[in-house]
Amino acid sequence: MRCVNMGDIWFHYKELLDQVEGQIKKGINSKVSLINDVAQYTLMSGGKRIRPLLLIISAKIGSRFDQRAIVLGSVVEFIHTATLLHDDVLDHAKIRRGQLAARNQYGNQASILVGDFLYTRAVCLIVGMKNAEMNDLLSETCNKMTEGETLQLAHTRDENLTQAQYLNIISYKTASLISASCALGAMASNASSEEQKALAAFGHHLGMAFQVADDTLDYVANQKRLGKSLGQDLKEGKMTLPLIHLFSHCLKKEKEMLVDLIKNGTPQKKLSLILNLMEQYDSIAYSQKHAVSLVKKAKACLKSLPPSTHKEALYAVADYVVSRDH
Repeated sequence: MRCVNMGDIWFHYKELLDQVEGQIKKGINSKVSLINDVAQYTLMSGGKRIRPLLLIISAKIGSRFDQRAIVLGSVVEFIHTATLLHDDVLDHAKIRRGQLAARNQYGNQASILVGDFLYTRAVCLIVGMKNAEMNDLLSETCNKMTEGETLQLAHTRDENLTQAQYLNIISYKTASLISASCALGAMASNASSEEQKALAAFGHHLGMAFQVADDTLDYVANQKRLGKSLGQDLKEGKMTLPLIHLFSHCLKKEKEMLVDLIKNGTPQKKLSLILNLMEQYDSIAYSQKHAVSLVKKAKACLKSLPPSTHKEALYAVADYVVSRDH
């Protein structure tokens, strides 16, 4: 079967992804009922499972699929979900994936502690595999993710943030885990060193494209399909690529107005005025084009891999990243 779109992909890998889903449910087995409630509420809220999907596809690239990939699929989803729980507390988020964020359902303290639980659950699972290379990769990845989130926090409402600095932030906070997901899948399937490097590089560029596209959707997506309030990043003072582009191209008097709006204006007033300026200066189009260019880089990383259904699937996931509307 050829995997030419996301529908094909979800169908083609359904059996393995169902096993990952079973592993995720198995991993929520604390003796503390509140932990299980919060973890289940967040993990079962309709997430796309992109990271486990990429891990499973990457694991099929190697010469021998190993069942460790199923456990690893749950590991990367636990880590990703832990960051969501923590982020929502930091950002005072009300909505996550179209429903109340866990912090609004169970409180900030429970969200932070359950996020910690999911991190430690992931660590326990990876340590149990007794594979130093996997352990090192995941440890380094978690360290980068924390650094990336802290860098973003340090630059909140910073109108002087450059595109290079922004790209460095998303490289750490988002691309690192997507890259690790691809690399871990390759490691679990006895892929060659060259294949592991190719898949890790693919994951890095894809992760960068994913975040740029996500940040762009924050300004243009259908709010209901996006699953969060439109302009939420702006409300939180996050300087993402569309806004950085606008700041670097608008007139001085417009920049002064933008600075004032970001620091003092109401969210509704900010969003309408800034959207008008973004349209005027093609900031949304610029960000979308940048995401497409990153996807092209990701695909180029796979050129050395032999043709296969799984390679086609990775290409299709890459295309989905920049074509999705939520």
